[in-house]
This record gives sequence, structure tokens and C-alpha cells, in this order.
Amino acid sequence: MVAAALTNDVLLSVHLSVSYGDRPVLREAEFEIRPGEVLGLVGQSGSGKSTLAMAILGLLNGKRARIEGQIRFQDCDLLQLSERELREKRGRSLALVLQSPLSSLNPALRIRTQLREAWHAHASGSGAEADRAIRSALDSVSLPSNDEFLRKYPSQMSVGQAQRVLIAMAVTHRPALLIADEATSALDVITQSEILALFRELNRSTGMAILYISHDLASVAGICDRIAILHDGRVVECSATAEIFANPRHEYTKRLMAAMPQMPRQIAAEPLAAEAAKRAVATR
Repeated sequence: MVAAALTNDVLLSVHLSVSYGDRPVLREAEFEIRPGEVLGLVGQSGSGKSTLAMAILGLLNGKRARIEGQIRFQDCDLLQLSERELREKRGRSLALVLQSPLSSLNPALRIRTQLREAWHAHASGSGAEADRAIRSALDSVSLPSNDEFLRKYPSQMSVGQAQRVLIAMAVTHRPALLIADEATSALDVITQSEILALFRELNRSTGMAILYISHDLASVAGICDRIAILHDGRVVECSATAEIFANPRHEYTKRLMAAMPQMPRQIAAEPLAAEAAKRAVATR
């Protein structure tokens, strides 16, 4: 199993099989992400989405996973790196945002402390340098960067604010690729829309590529350039978002489409309407 060689037009190339014992989870799952692209990876629970994200980040070590294939990112195969080399990639070139913000933050530490620790984990510098980077990251996710906010504990914030803090942590070092694994599934509908709009704005303002993982086809409609459909451990279809909605080819994609409310399908087919809707949410 050999992945295609990377070109200047490809940031990440995945060709991957993963098994836990005798149980295959990913079966030659294959896709690419271009620099600056937002790719949606959609599949039902148990389809292998989170396993794929953990494999890209090198977080399956010790989980008795058998991994075959290649994960080529920038100039290397991530599967061939040592743990030290992977740590250098994670947080700087690769970053992750998970779905449960309040459980991902340490309830006993103030926000400033957690953001500083995240910055110092991947950079050396003074406290003043860390604070400048932290305030810039908070500004980029539309959170206050003043001392009053930085002194807060996670329990003193809304779930939406906590998710923005996690995103700020992830983008502090301006990674080339951000992986968002079900990053809005724990949020209410309005907050979900705001976070989706934030991801797209970060993509546009920084040029950062995003792998947006979700079980919900509707949630990826307005922000993704392309969508890959993961079913039974395989990528069964991968096309431009408009093409997926206008002309789904695989039977599983058609079933996902049939299960969607009509309005998101209409919005997905009309990019300008989707953009207007996102701007309206962002300016509330």
C-alpha cells in the first residue's frame, strides 16, 4: 500500500488501514488535503473518524492498534517519526480541537495558566512573549484578552467560550493543519453556527488548512471546500461540497442526504446564501 507522493498542492496525503486486534476499523482509507483547504470528513458513529484523527496525530501508540500505510504531511511520513519528532509536529504544525471543551480544560487552573502552558509546550521565550501570543490567539477567536477574562476558571465560562479557548490554544502557533474532531457536536445550534463561522474565518485569515470531522453532513455544508464520506472504514466518496450535494454517487452518501432536513440541502447548493447566513450569525 503506497500513497501518492506529495506535491506543492498537497499538504496531507492519507492512505491508511488500522485494526484493533482482529477488528479492522480503517480499510485503506484514502484522501488528500491541500494547503489552505477545509475538508469535511463525514461518517456515522463507529465509522473510524476519531481513529483516523488520532492516527494522524500519532496518538494511537499504546492502544494495541495495528497501523499500515502512509500519512504523508509536509515533508515526511508521520508513521515513521519517533515520539519526540511527533511531539515537535503536534501543536506547531498539527493541532487538534476535541468535542467536549469543558472536559478538555483543567478545571483547577485559570485560563491564562492553561494558555501559557500550551504555548510553552512548543516554544521557548519569556512570559511577555507568551502573553502577546496568547492575547493575539484570543483576539483571533473573538474572546476578551484582558486580565479579567484570563483570570477565569473554565467553570466560569459558557460552553461556547470554553470551545473558543480550546481553539485559541490550537492556533497559538499558527499550525498548517487543524483537526477539528466533532468540535461542535456538544454545542447548541446557535453556538454551533458561530463556531463553524469561526473555523472558516480562521481558515481565510491565516491560510490554515482544516480537517473538519463530523457525523452531521448538514454541519459541514457551509464551511467545507470538499467533503469525504467515510463508511465502514473506507472513504467511499470525495468531491467538492456542491458536487456532493448536487450529485451524490455512493449509496451511503445518498442515504445521508435523504436523512437531512431540506433547508441545509438548499443552503449547501447555494454558496452565496450560506455565506450570507454565516456573516449574519457572526455579527449578532
